[in-house]
Amino acid sequence: MLERLFQLQAHNTNVRTEVLAGVTTFLTMAYILFVNPSILGETGMDKGAVFVATCLAAAFGSAVMGMIANYPIALAPGMGLNAFFTYTVVLGMGHTWQVALGAVFLSACLFFLLSIFKIREWIINSIPLELRSAIAAGIGLFLALIALQNAGIVVANPATMVGMGDLGSPQALLAILGFFLIIGMEALRITGAVLISILVVTGLSILLGVSEFGGVVSMPPSLAPTFMQLDIAGALDVGLISVIFAFLFVDLFDNSGTLIAVAKKAGLMRKDGHLPKMGRALIADSTAALGGSLLGTSTTTSYIESAAGVSAGGRTGLTAIVVAVLFLFALFFAPLAGSVPAFATAPALLFVAVLMASGMAEIEWSDITVAAPVVVTALAMPLTYSIATGIAFGFITWVAAKTLAGRARELNGMLVALAVFCVIKLSLF
Repeated sequence: MLERLFQLQAHNTNVRTEVLAGVTTFLTMAYILFVNPSILGETGMDKGAVFVATCLAAAFGSAVMGMIANYPIALAPGMGLNAFFTYTVVLGMGHTWQVALGAVFLSACLFFLLSIFKIREWIINSIPLELRSAIAAGIGLFLALIALQNAGIVVANPATMVGMGDLGSPQALLAILGFFLIIGMEALRITGAVLISILVVTGLSILLGVSEFGGVVSMPPSLAPTFMQLDIAGALDVGLISVIFAFLFVDLFDNSGTLIAVAKKAGLMRKDGHLPKMGRALIADSTAALGGSLLGTSTTTSYIESAAGVSAGGRTGLTAIVVAVLFLFALFFAPLAGSVPAFATAPALLFVAVLMASGMAEIEWSDITVAAPVVVTALAMPLTYSIATGIAFGFITWVAAKTLAGRARELNGMLVALAVFCVIKLSLF
Protein backbone atom coordinates (compact mmCIF):
# COMPACT_ATOMS: atom_id res chain seq x y z
CA MET A 1 0.00 0.00 0.00
CA LEU A 2 2.81 2.42 0.92
CA GLU A 3 4.60 1.63 -2.33
CA ARG A 4 1.43 2.34 -4.32
CA LEU A 5 0.74 5.60 -2.48
CA PHE A 6 4.26 7.07 -2.33
CA GLN A 7 6.21 5.27 -5.09
CA LEU A 8 9.12 4.51 -2.78
CA GLN A 9 11.17 2.47 -5.24
CA ALA A 10 10.87 5.10 -7.95
CA HIS A 11 12.31 7.62 -5.48
CA ASN A 12 15.09 5.22 -4.43
CA THR A 13 13.98 5.05 -0.79
CA ASN A 14 12.27 2.68 1.66
CA VAL A 15 9.91 2.77 4.63
CA ARG A 16 12.68 2.74 7.26
CA THR A 17 14.48 5.69 5.67
CA GLU A 18 11.25 7.68 5.31
CA VAL A 19 10.28 7.09 8.96
CA LEU A 20 13.74 8.17 10.15
CA ALA A 21 13.51 11.28 7.95
CA GLY A 22 10.07 12.10 9.37
CA VAL A 23 11.32 11.81 12.95
CA THR A 24 14.29 14.04 12.08
CA THR A 25 12.07 16.71 10.55
CA PHE A 26 9.70 16.61 13.51
CA LEU A 27 12.51 17.08 16.04
CA THR A 28 13.86 20.10 14.17
CA MET A 29 10.48 21.87 14.00
CA ALA A 30 8.78 20.69 17.22
CA TYR A 31 9.81 23.95 18.90
CA ILE A 32 6.73 25.52 17.30
CA LEU A 33 4.63 23.56 19.83
CA PHE A 34 6.05 25.77 22.56
CA VAL A 35 6.66 29.00 20.65
CA ASN A 36 3.28 29.37 18.91
CA PRO A 37 1.10 29.24 22.07
CA SER A 38 3.53 31.64 23.75
CA ILE A 39 3.23 34.22 20.94
CA LEU A 40 -0.49 33.88 20.15
CA GLY A 41 -1.30 33.71 23.86
CA GLU A 42 -0.33 37.38 24.13
CA THR A 43 -3.44 38.26 22.11
CA GLY A 44 -5.68 36.80 24.81
CA MET A 45 -6.17 33.47 23.05
CA ASP A 46 -6.38 30.41 25.27
CA LYS A 47 -2.86 28.88 25.23
CA GLY A 48 -4.16 25.34 25.69
CA ALA A 49 -6.49 25.69 22.72
CA VAL A 50 -3.70 27.26 20.63
CA PHE A 51 -1.44 24.32 21.50
CA VAL A 52 -4.08 21.87 20.26
CA ALA A 53 -4.73 23.98 17.16
CA THR A 54 -0.98 24.05 16.44
CA CYS A 55 -0.72 20.25 16.70
CA LEU A 56 -3.80 19.65 14.55
CA ALA A 57 -2.91 22.27 11.93
CA ALA A 58 0.62 20.86 11.60
CA ALA A 59 -0.71 17.30 11.40
CA PHE A 60 -3.39 18.21 8.85
CA GLY A 61 -1.06 20.34 6.71
CA SER A 62 1.75 17.78 6.66
CA ALA A 63 -0.66 14.94 5.84
CA VAL A 64 -2.26 16.89 2.98
CA MET A 65 1.19 17.74 1.56
CA GLY A 66 2.25 14.10 1.78
CA MET A 67 -0.91 12.72 0.18
CA ILE A 68 -1.55 15.33 -2.53
CA ALA A 69 1.96 16.34 -3.60
CA ASN A 70 3.98 13.32 -2.32
CA TYR A 71 6.71 15.71 -1.14
CA PRO A 72 8.80 15.22 2.06
CA ILE A 73 7.77 18.68 3.26
CA ALA A 74 6.15 19.27 6.65
CA LEU A 75 3.90 22.20 7.57
CA ALA A 76 3.04 24.06 10.77
CA PRO A 77 2.05 27.60 11.83
CA GLY A 78 4.78 29.82 10.42
CA MET A 79 7.30 31.84 12.35
CA GLY A 80 7.05 35.50 11.43
CA LEU A 81 3.45 35.08 10.42
CA ASN A 82 2.49 34.35 14.04
CA ALA A 83 4.47 37.40 15.16
CA PHE A 84 2.70 39.54 12.54
CA PHE A 85 -0.63 38.15 13.76
CA THR A 86 0.07 39.05 17.38
CA TYR A 87 2.27 42.13 17.45
CA THR A 88 1.02 43.97 14.36
CA VAL A 89 -2.62 43.03 13.75
CA VAL A 90 -3.81 42.52 17.32
CA LEU A 91 -1.52 44.43 19.70
CA GLY A 92 -0.40 47.07 17.18
CA MET A 93 -3.58 47.80 15.20
CA GLY A 94 -5.98 46.97 18.01
CA HIS A 95 -8.02 44.31 16.23
CA THR A 96 -9.36 41.26 18.04
CA TRP A 97 -7.70 37.90 17.52
CA GLN A 98 -10.97 36.70 16.00
CA VAL A 99 -10.66 39.35 13.28
CA ALA A 100 -7.00 38.40 12.78
CA LEU A 101 -8.05 34.77 12.24
CA GLY A 102 -10.57 36.03 9.69
CA ALA A 103 -7.75 37.81 7.85
CA VAL A 104 -5.72 34.58 7.85
CA PHE A 105 -8.72 32.73 6.40
CA LEU A 106 -9.24 35.31 3.63
CA SER A 107 -5.55 35.36 2.72
CA ALA A 108 -5.61 31.55 2.53
CA CYS A 109 -8.63 31.71 0.21
CA LEU A 110 -6.73 34.11 -2.06
CA PHE A 111 -3.69 31.84 -1.95
CA PHE A 112 -5.87 28.87 -2.91
CA LEU A 113 -7.33 30.76 -5.89
CA LEU A 114 -3.88 31.91 -7.02
CA SER A 115 -2.71 28.30 -6.89
CA ILE A 116 -5.75 26.97 -8.76
CA PHE A 117 -5.52 29.54 -11.57
CA LYS A 118 -1.68 29.46 -11.64
CA ILE A 119 -1.32 33.21 -11.09
CA ARG A 120 1.32 32.58 -8.42
CA GLU A 121 4.25 32.58 -10.89
CA TRP A 122 3.23 35.92 -12.35
CA ILE A 123 3.01 37.59 -8.93
CA ILE A 124 6.29 36.17 -7.66
CA ASN A 125 8.11 37.06 -10.86
CA SER A 126 6.77 40.62 -10.55
CA ILE A 127 8.48 41.12 -7.17
CA PRO A 128 12.29 41.49 -7.44
CA LEU A 129 14.30 38.75 -5.75
CA GLU A 130 16.18 41.35 -3.70
CA LEU A 131 12.93 42.73 -2.30
CA ARG A 132 11.78 39.22 -1.38
CA SER A 133 15.08 38.65 0.43
CA ALA A 134 14.65 41.97 2.23
CA ILE A 135 11.16 40.99 3.41
CA ALA A 136 12.51 37.73 4.85
CA ALA A 137 15.41 39.54 6.53
CA GLY A 138 13.09 42.21 7.93
CA ILE A 139 10.85 39.55 9.46
CA GLY A 140 13.99 38.03 10.96
CA LEU A 141 14.98 41.34 12.55
CA PHE A 142 11.44 41.75 13.84
CA LEU A 143 11.61 38.30 15.46
CA ALA A 144 15.00 39.19 16.94
CA LEU A 145 13.56 42.28 18.62
CA ILE A 146 10.68 40.23 20.06
CA ALA A 147 13.13 37.58 21.27
CA LEU A 148 15.32 40.13 23.04
CA GLN A 149 12.25 41.70 24.63
CA ASN A 150 10.94 38.33 25.87
CA ALA A 151 14.35 37.60 27.36
CA GLY A 152 14.46 40.96 29.15
CA ILE A 153 17.65 41.88 27.30
CA VAL A 154 16.04 44.82 25.49
CA VAL A 155 13.59 47.06 27.36
CA ALA A 156 11.70 50.29 26.72
CA ASN A 157 13.57 53.50 27.43
CA PRO A 158 11.83 56.92 27.40
CA ALA A 159 15.01 58.69 26.27
CA THR A 160 16.23 56.35 23.54
CA MET A 161 13.07 54.27 22.85
CA VAL A 162 14.96 51.05 23.56
CA GLY A 163 17.71 50.21 26.03
CA MET A 164 19.52 47.31 27.63
CA GLY A 165 17.73 45.37 30.35
CA ASP A 166 19.12 43.62 33.41
CA LEU A 167 21.59 41.09 32.02
CA GLY A 168 22.07 39.70 35.52
CA SER A 169 18.48 38.53 35.83
CA PRO A 170 17.88 34.76 35.73
CA GLN A 171 15.57 35.16 32.72
CA ALA A 172 18.18 37.00 30.65
CA LEU A 173 21.01 34.65 31.64
CA LEU A 174 18.97 31.54 30.84
CA ALA A 175 17.89 32.99 27.49
CA ILE A 176 21.51 33.79 26.58
CA LEU A 177 22.53 30.26 27.60
CA GLY A 178 19.74 28.82 25.44
CA PHE A 179 20.88 30.76 22.38
CA PHE A 180 24.50 29.68 22.82
CA LEU A 181 23.34 26.07 23.19
CA ILE A 182 21.46 26.26 19.89
CA ILE A 183 24.45 27.75 18.06
CA GLY A 184 26.82 25.13 19.49
CA MET A 185 24.53 22.19 18.71
CA GLU A 186 23.73 23.47 15.23
CA ALA A 187 27.45 23.82 14.50
CA LEU A 188 27.88 20.20 15.62
CA ARG A 189 24.86 19.18 13.49
CA ILE A 190 22.92 17.80 16.44
CA THR A 191 19.33 17.05 15.41
CA GLY A 192 16.65 18.95 17.34
CA ALA A 193 19.01 21.66 18.65
CA VAL A 194 16.24 24.24 19.10
CA LEU A 195 13.92 21.80 20.86
CA ILE A 196 16.71 20.59 23.16
CA SER A 197 17.60 24.19 24.07
CA ILE A 198 13.99 25.02 24.97
CA LEU A 199 13.69 21.93 27.18
CA VAL A 200 17.07 22.55 28.89
CA VAL A 201 16.30 26.21 29.67
CA THR A 202 12.81 25.28 30.89
CA GLY A 203 14.25 22.54 33.11
CA LEU A 204 16.85 24.86 34.62
CA SER A 205 14.24 27.56 35.13
CA ILE A 206 12.00 25.14 37.07
CA LEU A 207 14.92 23.82 39.15
CA LEU A 208 15.98 27.37 40.05
CA GLY A 209 12.42 28.33 40.97
CA VAL A 210 12.21 30.99 38.23
CA SER A 211 9.14 29.35 36.64
CA GLU A 212 6.58 26.74 37.67
CA PHE A 213 6.26 23.14 36.54
CA GLY A 214 2.83 22.24 35.13
CA GLY A 215 3.42 18.58 34.35
CA VAL A 216 4.34 16.62 31.24
CA VAL A 217 1.49 14.47 29.96
CA SER A 218 -2.31 14.77 30.11
CA MET A 219 -5.35 14.52 27.89
CA PRO A 220 -5.40 17.34 25.28
CA PRO A 221 -7.00 20.64 26.37
CA SER A 222 -10.27 21.75 24.80
CA LEU A 223 -10.10 23.30 21.34
CA ALA A 224 -13.44 25.06 21.88
CA PRO A 225 -12.00 28.51 22.85
CA THR A 226 -10.48 28.97 19.37
CA PHE A 227 -12.31 26.51 17.08
CA MET A 228 -14.37 28.33 14.41
CA GLN A 229 -13.99 31.61 16.30
CA LEU A 230 -12.75 33.59 13.30
CA ASP A 231 -14.51 36.84 12.40
CA ILE A 232 -14.55 36.97 8.60
CA ALA A 233 -16.94 39.94 8.41
CA GLY A 234 -14.66 41.99 10.67
CA ALA A 235 -11.66 41.07 8.53
CA LEU A 236 -13.37 42.54 5.44
CA ASP A 237 -12.93 46.03 6.88
CA VAL A 238 -11.17 48.32 4.37
CA GLY A 239 -8.33 49.05 6.81
CA LEU A 240 -7.48 45.35 6.94
CA ILE A 241 -6.96 44.89 3.20
CA SER A 242 -3.23 45.54 3.57
CA VAL A 243 -3.09 43.03 6.43
CA ILE A 244 -4.71 40.32 4.30
CA PHE A 245 -2.28 41.02 1.47
CA ALA A 246 0.66 41.02 3.91
CA PHE A 247 -0.36 37.56 5.12
CA LEU A 248 -0.71 36.48 1.49
CA PHE A 249 2.61 37.85 0.24
CA VAL A 250 4.68 36.59 3.16
CA ASP A 251 3.10 33.14 2.87
CA LEU A 252 3.54 33.14 -0.91
CA PHE A 253 7.24 34.05 -0.79
CA ASP A 254 7.93 31.79 2.19
CA ASN A 255 6.26 28.81 0.55
CA SER A 256 7.83 29.21 -2.84
CA GLY A 257 11.30 29.63 -1.37
CA THR A 258 10.89 26.65 0.95
CA LEU A 259 9.46 24.36 -1.72
CA ILE A 260 12.25 25.18 -4.18
CA ALA A 261 15.03 24.89 -1.58
CA VAL A 262 13.85 21.56 -0.13
CA ALA A 263 12.94 20.05 -3.51
CA LYS A 264 16.34 20.99 -4.90
CA LYS A 265 18.08 19.37 -1.94
CA ALA A 266 15.97 16.23 -2.40
CA GLY A 267 16.76 16.04 -6.10
CA LEU A 268 13.10 16.47 -7.04
CA MET A 269 13.67 19.45 -9.32
CA ARG A 270 14.17 18.93 -13.04
CA LYS A 271 17.31 20.11 -14.82
CA ASP A 272 15.42 23.01 -16.39
CA GLY A 273 14.57 24.31 -12.90
CA HIS A 274 10.95 23.23 -13.10
CA LEU A 275 9.45 21.73 -9.95
CA PRO A 276 6.95 18.96 -10.76
CA LYS A 277 3.68 19.10 -8.83
CA MET A 278 4.40 22.64 -7.61
CA GLY A 279 0.71 23.43 -8.13
CA ARG A 280 -0.33 20.52 -5.95
CA ALA A 281 2.12 21.56 -3.24
CA LEU A 282 0.73 25.10 -3.20
CA ILE A 283 -2.85 23.84 -3.10
CA ALA A 284 -1.88 21.63 -0.14
CA ASP A 285 -0.30 24.61 1.56
CA SER A 286 -3.26 26.94 1.07
CA THR A 287 -5.64 24.19 2.21
CA ALA A 288 -3.59 23.80 5.37
CA ALA A 289 -3.75 27.55 6.01
CA LEU A 290 -7.54 27.46 5.62
CA GLY A 291 -7.78 24.58 8.07
CA GLY A 292 -5.47 26.27 10.55
CA SER A 293 -7.56 29.45 10.63
CA LEU A 294 -10.68 27.40 11.39
CA LEU A 295 -8.88 25.54 14.18
CA GLY A 296 -7.58 28.76 15.69
CA THR A 297 -3.98 29.45 14.71
CA SER A 298 -2.05 31.83 12.47
CA THR A 299 -1.04 30.91 8.91
CA THR A 300 0.16 27.35 8.40
CA THR A 301 3.06 27.13 5.97
CA SER A 302 5.83 24.87 4.66
CA TYR A 303 8.86 24.56 6.95
CA ILE A 304 12.44 24.93 5.76
CA GLU A 305 13.34 22.51 8.58
CA SER A 306 12.04 19.83 6.22
CA ALA A 307 15.52 20.00 4.69
CA ALA A 308 16.79 18.14 7.78
CA GLY A 309 14.55 15.19 6.94
CA VAL A 310 15.67 15.32 3.33
CA SER A 311 19.28 15.16 4.52
CA ALA A 312 18.31 12.01 6.43
CA GLY A 313 17.06 10.44 3.20
CA GLY A 314 13.41 11.54 2.99
CA ARG A 315 12.21 11.66 -0.61
CA THR A 316 8.44 11.12 -0.57
CA GLY A 317 5.24 12.18 1.15
CA LEU A 318 5.65 9.32 3.64
CA THR A 319 8.13 11.54 5.47
CA ALA A 320 5.44 14.22 5.84
CA ILE A 321 2.90 11.61 6.98
CA VAL A 322 5.27 10.48 9.76
CA VAL A 323 5.59 14.12 10.87
CA ALA A 324 1.79 14.40 10.91
CA VAL A 325 1.46 11.32 13.15
CA LEU A 326 4.08 12.67 15.57
CA PHE A 327 2.25 16.00 15.85
CA LEU A 328 -0.89 14.05 16.80
CA PHE A 329 1.07 12.23 19.53
CA ALA A 330 2.29 15.64 20.74
CA LEU A 331 -1.31 16.54 21.67
CA PHE A 332 -0.79 14.75 24.98
CA PHE A 333 2.12 16.98 26.04
CA ALA A 334 0.12 20.17 26.64
CA PRO A 335 1.20 20.50 30.34
CA LEU A 336 4.84 20.53 29.23
CA ALA A 337 4.09 23.24 26.68
CA GLY A 338 2.37 25.26 29.40
CA SER A 339 5.47 25.00 31.59
CA VAL A 340 7.72 26.69 29.00
CA PRO A 341 8.30 30.39 29.87
CA ALA A 342 8.68 33.09 27.22
CA PHE A 343 12.40 33.52 27.88
CA ALA A 344 12.93 29.81 27.08
CA THR A 345 11.45 30.25 23.59
CA ALA A 346 13.29 33.56 23.01
CA PRO A 347 16.50 31.79 21.87
CA ALA A 348 14.46 29.90 19.26
CA LEU A 349 13.09 33.17 17.90
CA LEU A 350 16.57 34.69 17.79
CA PHE A 351 17.96 31.64 15.99
CA VAL A 352 15.18 31.76 13.39
CA ALA A 353 16.02 35.46 12.97
CA VAL A 354 19.61 34.53 12.16
CA LEU A 355 18.46 32.09 9.48
CA MET A 356 16.05 34.57 7.92
CA ALA A 357 18.57 37.42 7.86
CA SER A 358 21.00 35.30 5.83
CA GLY A 359 19.11 36.25 2.66
CA MET A 360 20.80 39.67 2.80
CA ALA A 361 23.94 38.02 1.43
CA GLU A 362 22.24 37.79 -1.98
CA ILE A 363 21.80 41.56 -2.30
CA GLU A 364 23.69 43.55 -4.96
CA TRP A 365 24.96 46.22 -2.53
CA SER A 366 26.83 48.18 -5.20
CA ASP A 367 23.48 49.21 -6.79
CA ILE A 368 22.03 51.96 -4.58
CA THR A 369 18.57 51.59 -6.17
CA VAL A 370 18.57 48.05 -4.79
CA ALA A 371 20.46 48.55 -1.53
CA ALA A 372 18.33 51.48 -0.31
CA PRO A 373 14.91 49.75 -0.63
CA VAL A 374 16.34 46.58 0.91
CA VAL A 375 17.65 48.38 3.99
CA VAL A 376 14.47 50.43 4.35
CA THR A 377 12.32 47.29 4.15
CA ALA A 378 14.41 45.32 6.64
CA LEU A 379 14.72 48.14 9.18
CA ALA A 380 11.13 49.37 8.93
CA MET A 381 9.67 46.10 10.22
CA PRO A 382 11.30 46.06 13.68
CA LEU A 383 11.37 49.85 14.05
CA THR A 384 7.67 50.32 13.22
CA TYR A 385 6.78 47.01 14.88
CA SER A 386 4.88 46.04 11.75
CA ILE A 387 5.69 43.59 8.95
CA ALA A 388 2.96 45.11 6.75
CA THR A 389 4.45 48.58 7.09
CA GLY A 390 7.91 47.27 6.22
CA ILE A 391 6.58 45.64 3.07
CA ALA A 392 4.77 48.85 2.12
CA PHE A 393 7.90 50.97 2.65
CA GLY A 394 9.85 48.49 0.54
CA PHE A 395 7.52 48.64 -2.47
CA ILE A 396 7.32 52.43 -2.34
CA THR A 397 11.08 52.94 -1.99
CA TRP A 398 11.88 50.47 -4.79
CA VAL A 399 9.57 52.20 -7.29
CA ALA A 400 10.69 55.69 -6.24
CA ALA A 401 14.39 54.81 -6.42
CA LYS A 402 14.17 53.19 -9.84
CA THR A 403 12.01 56.01 -11.23
CA LEU A 404 14.19 58.87 -9.96
CA ALA A 405 17.32 57.10 -11.17
CA GLY A 406 15.88 57.05 -14.70
CA ARG A 407 15.44 53.28 -14.63
CA ALA A 408 11.65 53.09 -14.70
CA ARG A 409 11.88 50.52 -17.50
CA GLU A 410 13.03 48.01 -14.85
CA LEU A 411 9.65 48.27 -13.15
CA ASN A 412 6.51 46.32 -14.01
CA GLY A 413 2.83 47.16 -13.71
CA MET A 414 2.27 44.88 -10.74
CA LEU A 415 5.05 46.51 -8.71
CA VAL A 416 3.88 50.05 -9.54
CA ALA A 417 0.29 49.18 -8.63
CA LEU A 418 1.41 47.73 -5.30
CA ALA A 419 3.45 50.84 -4.55
CA VAL A 420 0.50 53.13 -5.31
CA PHE A 421 -1.76 50.98 -3.14
CA CYS A 422 0.76 51.17 -0.29
CA VAL A 423 0.94 54.97 -0.52
CA ILE A 424 -2.87 55.20 -0.35
CA LYS A 425 -2.99 52.74 2.53
CA LEU A 426 -0.35 54.59 4.58
CA SER A 427 -2.02 57.95 3.85
CA LEU A 428 -5.59 57.01 4.68
CA PHE A 429 -5.56 54.21 7.24
